[in-house]
Amino acid sequence: MTDLIVLFQRAVDGFSANVQRVGADQWHLPTPDDEWDVRMLVNHVTVEQLWVPPLLSGSTVAEIGNRLDGDQLGDDPKATWNDAVKASAAAFGAPGALGRMAMLSSGERPVAEYCWEMTTDALIHNWDLARGIGADDTMDPELVDVIYERTLPYVDELAKTGMFKPPVPIGPNADPQTKILSIFGRKN
Repeated sequence: MTDLIVLFQRAVDGFSANVQRVGADQWHLPTPDDEWDVRMLVNHVTVEQLWVPPLLSGSTVAEIGNRLDGDQLGDDPKATWNDAVKASAAAFGAPGALGRMAMLSSGERPVAEYCWEMTTDALIHNWDLARGIGADDTMDPELVDVIYERTLPYVDELAKTGMFKPPVPIGPNADPQTKILSIFGRKN
């Protein structure tokens, strides 16, 4: 399980690096996720991180309520992101955390599974953020390989959630980054 924490940290570190690159004039640039500009994307991933500590300490979605709704970035989005990801990494990395269960909006699930979901989300949204701000959008190749292998069996289920655009058709010789992005409805 320690490897999962390392992979989670690598994924959020990649996102963190791009958050730090966001220029003052870039917060309202579009991203590949049609619904969000750069600020909304960073807020989305930040809010996901903010959910981790209370969920892992036993709170339910109902108990947390709507306190994490809306823009949580405030006047210093970079600092807010840094604080949120530091707290979520500490919660996932706490002794025994990955072996427990957490009550998510989808029901009770293993914390390790939740951490994989958050690792995947950070990786994919890092690409979105890089595209939005015009940074290098090359994904961590090891993360891409590991997450692709873990995600492939669930492609049909992911499509049914409605949370992602339909998978993008790709050729048989597509590189790994193109393959993982295609699963999540993105064209490399």
